[in-house]
Amino acid sequence: MARQRTTNLNLPVRMHMKKGGYYHVSSVAPRKWTALGKDLNQARLKWAELESDEIQEDDKTFAVITSRYLREVLPSLRAHTQRDYTQYAVLLVDVFGQLPIDQIRPRDIAEYLRMRGEKSKVRANREKALFSTIFNHARAWGYTDSTNPCIGIKGFKEKPRDRYVSDEEYTAVWSVAHPTVQDAMDLALCTGQRPADVLKIVVADIADDNLSIAQNKTGKKLRITIEGELKEVIARIMARPRDKVNKSLLQDSSGHHLTYFALRSRFDKARKEAGVNFQFRDLRAKAATDTEDLAHAQRLLGHKNRTTTEIYTRDRIGELVRPLRRVSKRV
Repeated sequence: MARQRTTNLNLPVRMHMKKGGYYHVSSVAPRKWTALGKDLNQARLKWAELESDEIQEDDKTFAVITSRYLREVLPSLRAHTQRDYTQYAVLLVDVFGQLPIDQIRPRDIAEYLRMRGEKSKVRANREKALFSTIFNHARAWGYTDSTNPCIGIKGFKEKPRDRYVSDEEYTAVWSVAHPTVQDAMDLALCTGQRPADVLKIVVADIADDNLSIAQNKTGKKLRITIEGELKEVIARIMARPRDKVNKSLLQDSSGHHLTYFALRSRFDKARKEAGVNFQFRDLRAKAATDTEDLAHAQRLLGHKNRTTTEIYTRDRIGELVRPLRRVSKRV
C-alpha cells in the first residue's frame, strides 16, 4: 500500500492545509501550490476543477474517476456524509489511485478489506461500499463495462448497536453540556428523531400545536403533537436570544444555525467531562424504549414495520418475560 496521510485525513489527494488555508499541489514537477481559500467546501470545488484540468480524456484510473465523483456527486450529499466520504476516498485513492478501473479485481477488494479490517472492520465495510458506488458511477459514465469487483465480496459482520442510555447517564451529560447541546438532546429525546432531522427543524415547522418533520433518511413525514415536555423544551428554546432572520429552531449563541459538527464537538466534550460513553444517536433508541408502547414508538420513529421497532427496543434493555413458576413457601 502507498504511504498514507497521518494528519488532515479528511482532505482529498493533493489537497494540503498550510497556515489555516487550503492548497492544491500539482502532481508533476515542479510542484505548484495553488491557493484554494480557507473555506473547506469552496476549496473542494476549486480542487475538483484543478484535478479535472490535469486529467486526460482517456485516463481511466481510479484516481481520475474518484475526482469526478467528488466533484459532481459529493456536493449533493449531506455535510457529514461529505466529510466521511472524503476521508474514505483518500484511503482508497492511496491504494487504487493509479490503477486503471478495469484492472481492479475482486481479489484486490478482498485483500483491501482484510488489511483494513485489522484496524477497523466497520470502516473497512464503509470504504468498500464507497468503492462500489464510485465503480457503479464509472460504469454509468462510460469508463468501463466490467462487472463491479465488489460483487460477491462479503464485508465484515457488524453487531447492531444495543446501547441503552439510562436516565442517570443522560442527566450526567446534560448537566455539563453547552446550552445548545442541552436543547438538541431534549428535542431528540422528546421527538425520537435522528440528529440530522433534529438539526434541520425550522420555526415554520411549528404550527397548530404540531411539530412537522420530514425524515431525511426515509422521507417519512410526521406531525408530533406539541405537549408536555416537548412544549416546555420548545418554549425554552424560543425564549433564548435568537436571530429573527435565521429561521432555524436550534441556533448557536451567535444566532447562526447549529451545525452537525458544532453539535458533535460540544457533545463529545460534555460526555468526556461526565465520564459517560454513549452516542447522540442513541437518544433515538432511548426515546423509543422509554415509551413502553410499541405502537407509539413505531409511529414516533417512523418505522414501517412493527418488527423493526421491536428489535430496536428489545435489543437495548432485553425482552421482558415472566418467570417459569412461583416457588412455594416451604416449612
